[in-house]
Amino acid sequence: MYALGMTTSEIKDPIYDLFGCNLSDDMISDITDKIMIEILEWQKRRLEFVYPILFIDATHFSVRSNRSVVKKATYIVLGISKEGNKEVLSITISENESAKVRANIRNDLKNRGVEDILITCADGLTGIKEAISAVYPKCEYQCCIIINATIANVPNTN
Repeated sequence: MYALGMTTSEIKDPIYDLFGCNLSDDMISDITDKIMIEILEWQKRRLEFVYPILFIDATHFSVRSNRSVVKKATYIVLGISKEGNKEVLSITISENESAKVRANIRNDLKNRGVEDILITCADGLTGIKEAISAVYPKCEYQCCIIINATIANVPNTN
C-alpha cells in the first residue's frame, strides 16, 4: 500500500479491517522502512531459467485512495519449478486487468532470467494468448479457472 503512494494514515484502516489492530503512523513508517529493502530485492531477484508450469491471474481489491475507494487488480504469478516446487514469482498491482499488463509481467519475468515456460494456465482474457506468445512463442496456453486454490481445466474454445 505504501509503495502505491498511500500515506501511513491511509494504511491504518485497511490494516485494522484485515487484522483488527490499530497501528500508529510512526509504527507503519518504521515497518515499511525495515521491509522495503527486502521487498525490492525480492521483486528484482533472478528466477529459474525454465518453469514447466506458470499460473497467472488477477484478484480485485478495493483500496482507499485520495479519500475514495477504487478497485485495483493484483496479479499473482505462481511458477512450478522443475523440481515441482511452487514459487510466487511476481505480485503486480495495476489499475485494471488487461492483456497489456500481463505482457509487461511476462517481459519482467524474461528480464529476470526466465527463458522458457512450457505451459501457462490463465483465464480466458481477450488477448492473453497473444501476450504469452509474444514473449514465449513455444509456450502452450491452457485456459483454466482457479477456484479456492483448486485448478479446474476448461476446454480450449480457440
